[in-house]
Amino acid sequence: MAAQGDVAERGEAAAPAQPVARAQLRASHQDRDRVVEILRVAAGDGRLTPEELDERLEAALTARTFGELASLTTDLPAAGSAVGAAAGEPKDVVRLDCRSGSAKRDGRWVVPHRIEVRVTSGGVKLDFTEAVIAQPLLKIDADVRSGSLVLVTKPGILVDADDVVVRSGHVKIPAPSGPDVPVTLRVEVSGKVGSGRITARPPRRSFWQWLLRRPRPYAIASR
Repeated sequence: MAAQGDVAERGEAAAPAQPVARAQLRASHQDRDRVVEILRVAAGDGRLTPEELDERLEAALTARTFGELASLTTDLPAAGSAVGAAAGEPKDVVRLDCRSGSAKRDGRWVVPHRIEVRVTSGGVKLDFTEAVIAQPLLKIDADVRSGSLVLVTKPGILVDADDVVVRSGHVKIPAPSGPDVPVTLRVEVSGKVGSGRITARPPRRSFWQWLLRRPRPYAIASR
């Protein structure tokens, strides 16, 4: 067999390198964090037992390739977005003007870069539990004169409302999930509250979950 140097001297073209399959590519810390979040949410939904969660979290944190990460989420509904699946293109600004009645965003909606909320009466609800998060920061400019703005969160979503001016209403934001939960989305809320309210909370239990004394959604995931 000719040495590599001999091939170069004869001017022969070297064989092109074979493309590496995606499953064999090395995973980054961000890729591992995405899978960790999916596992925690699945545990909170009751799809994984605490023992299964601990086992898969350990495997996710030590995984080296995309293939090893993908194997941990193939039986979960959110597996398609576990390792960098393409999300919808987020809008720059979404404007919600609620003068009476209610407005909401829930299900698989794409989180924009900025939301401008005006509530004269009624309520606006932004449910992030199944939202498509394509960037790490969302800015909300809120003007709640009366009524409410409710943010439904999950582990990994951090809400900061320190820049909201409160007159006769109130703002209630829960403490972060904890240092062991990676932040996937930071929500910065600014603006003012007249006689209304701005609150952030996890999803509420259904009547049957309450009747059967099931834990609150994401109670396991945020432990």
